[in-house]
Amino acid sequence: MATHLDLEEQEQLDQLKHFWNTYGTLITTVVVLAALAFAGWNGWQYYQRNKATAAAALYDELQRGAEAGDTARVERALADMKDKFGSTAYAQQAGLLAAKTLHDKGNADASRAALTWVAEKAADPGYQAIARLRLAGELMDSKSYDDALKQLAAPVPKEFEALVADRKGDIYLAQGKRDEAKAAYQQAWSAFDAGSEYRRLVEVKLNAVGVDPQTLKTAAASAK
Repeated sequence: MATHLDLEEQEQLDQLKHFWNTYGTLITTVVVLAALAFAGWNGWQYYQRNKATAAAALYDELQRGAEAGDTARVERALADMKDKFGSTAYAQQAGLLAAKTLHDKGNADASRAALTWVAEKAADPGYQAIARLRLAGELMDSKSYDDALKQLAAPVPKEFEALVADRKGDIYLAQGKRDEAKAAYQQAWSAFDAGSEYRRLVEVKLNAVGVDPQTLKTAAASAK
């Protein structure tokens, strides 16, 4: 003889059917979206890992070109890096390395172009600051003083402010502007840590423009 669900079981089953009819579509949608999001996240992570691996391989190619002094190889690798992986840290490092290699080989225009790209496109403010400092130095060497100072007018992270002031002092001194050079060197001296080798170098520069660093030390001590 066939058995039937008792009344309590039938009531529970009816409630379950009602609940599923009401919320089943929503639950299914949420589950599907969660699965898609998880799959998308895994896919993005996979893509990023592959991108980083490819960027690292291209950076190695540029580095080998730099070690060999092959500027054509360096420029080709940098162009590929900028085109395919321009937003990565490898691209910023590649730009700085390429610029140094090209400068050392006497290709000033290409070196400045690489530094300009890093200064304008790098995502990391630190890499931007390094590029601007080096670019300002190259422009100073070519006596493009105003352009060099423009590179140093952009905001930089605090840890680079002393280096920027020191480089400004060099540019002003090259222009024959001793008062501006003194002010910039004094700013750099104050910003560097007391035990820094850079500060000792700035002290030499201060002596060259007629400032006794000892007076700055005395003033700094009395201000405390």
